[in-house]
Amino acid sequence: MTTAMEQLYQQVILDHAKHPHGRGLAVAPVSGVLSAESHQVNPTCGDEVTLQVDVDDSGVVRDVRWEGQGCSISQASVSVLHDLVVDQPLATVGDLGATFRALMQTKGAGLGDEDAEDALGDANAFTGVGKFSARVKCALLGWVALSDALIKTGASADKENA
Repeated sequence: MTTAMEQLYQQVILDHAKHPHGRGLAVAPVSGVLSAESHQVNPTCGDEVTLQVDVDDSGVVRDVRWEGQGCSISQASVSVLHDLVVDQPLATVGDLGATFRALMQTKGAGLGDEDAEDALGDANAFTGVGKFSARVKCALLGWVALSDALIKTGASADKENA
């Protein structure tokens, strides 16, 4: 990866960490949707995220809200996740999660699949994180919380990735 591209990716992560999208939990349950919450902790570094998800009766993720603390990677990853999955059908959300997990397993090499990279949008900024196994857990924390929350809604059968 070129230095200019690495700098761009670093800036995307910093921007999402400083100005997170979807931050702020709902105090009361949202009516008319299946809602659930998941709290996840990365015991290696202490990063935490509590994520709430709303899924409508047609199987579309209508909202993701979260609160968390930790490194810029974990917090920015949940912000990017929010942008990717809100208003997406569950099948697309599942595909995005699988693609992001695959990206984290490339050890920084990238997916080499233009369509998959296009689908991930800003999440491609985390490509370099795959070089550092301890940081991969930081980037995946929000995705684990999302998968768990979706299972709790009863709207997802994605139990193997929780």
